Amino acid sequence: MNDQFRNPSQATSHEALLDRLAEVTVRVGLGLKPGQEVVMTAPLDAVPLARRITEHAYRAGASLVTTLFSDEEATLLRFRHGREESFDTAAAWLYDGMATAFKNGAARLAIVGEDPSLLANEDPEKVSRANRARSKAYMPALNLIAGFDTNWTIVSAATPAWAKIVFPNDPEDVAVAKLWSAIFAASRADTPDPIANWAAHNANLQARTRLLNEKSYAALHFRGPGTDLRVGLADGHEWNGGSTTAKNGVVCNANIPTEEVFTTPHKERVEGYVTSTKPLSYQGTLIQDIQVTFEKGRIVESKARTGEAVLAKVLETDEGARRLGEVALVPYSSPISQSGLLFYNTLFDENASSHIALGQAYSKCIRGGGAMSEEELAARGSNRSLIHIDWMIGSDRIDVDGITASGESEPLMRKGEWVTA
Repeated sequence: MNDQFRNPSQATSHEALLDRLAEVTVRVGLGLKPGQEVVMTAPLDAVPLARRITEHAYRAGASLVTTLFSDEEATLLRFRHGREESFDTAAAWLYDGMATAFKNGAARLAIVGEDPSLLANEDPEKVSRANRARSKAYMPALNLIAGFDTNWTIVSAATPAWAKIVFPNDPEDVAVAKLWSAIFAASRADTPDPIANWAAHNANLQARTRLLNEKSYAALHFRGPGTDLRVGLADGHEWNGGSTTAKNGVVCNANIPTEEVFTTPHKERVEGYVTSTKPLSYQGTLIQDIQVTFEKGRIVESKARTGEAVLAKVLETDEGARRLGEVALVPYSSPISQSGLLFYNTLFDENASSHIALGQAYSKCIRGGGAMSEEELAARGSNRSLIHIDWMIGSDRIDVDGITASGESEPLMRKGEWVTA
């Protein structure tokens, strides 16, 4: 154990907390094993955290850490000066290389912290085309990630653009400091022993998944303001939460932080309507107050107060984009929810609220799914798509019932809180 975890009074500086977060990312998030390569992506503003993670990865025995940095200014330059036909182009060679790395056992690590509204003023058609091209190019790598063929994790870094959206009334330096504090708290890096804290937290989440797997509900029923949604669950579905064992045998936490338990809906058994309870930041566009209606598993009506054009384009990505690939339950009392902050970042906001995800399902959430073909997964109700986009539907005004195979309703959550033991 790192000695600084034994005495929290010695680890109160930003640099010490950043180091803790880096160690949590490597040891808890990735569960990195000696000799393993790491492929990391990060925004330029996350260089300090990326370097700390690189250091801890090598200390843990990484054979090679390769980091790919993104530049938001360069992204904007493309949309403002790129040729019209260029928006159907993506760096397939890069994503093919990443897929090859994952097939060969490399771990995947993403640092996120992008400006949630980066592309808010750009042409929605160009944004949609660029996202579609990237999604198609990334699919070989995404399939390996979604199937947990290798260990992977996502962690966040506070960046000025993101911080100013979360704390719009503060000077930039104050906003960044506040956002870092929130990230350290949500990621449990500010506790006396983060590694032990994560072990206990994972145990609690896994106890919840065991209870849900024992219940083996046929469906979930969400009710509340603007929401009356029945989500049928895939045949042979399995609940997951906290740490998971990838196919390479490595135990990892895919999200830092995480407060959810989740499983796979049946792609054809979703009925009703639902309203989002938090904004969705998607590829630089803020989509607020989403309202959709499902029939036979498919979205047949959709609207949003902002970002509606982008949402419409997302739903046109492919047939699976209008169907669900994930449903997740998060209590309203989760630490991220109780912080009172709206992060405008799905990694955090999804862990403050129960949510659903459009698009690709996780084979991990089907019993034996890791060994199934795409056809076998589809037969169980698992959805396939180029996208996987989480958006939040839970709050302290939402009730959730579990529907048994015989059609009986059992209270599962009331006003956003668990009612079962």
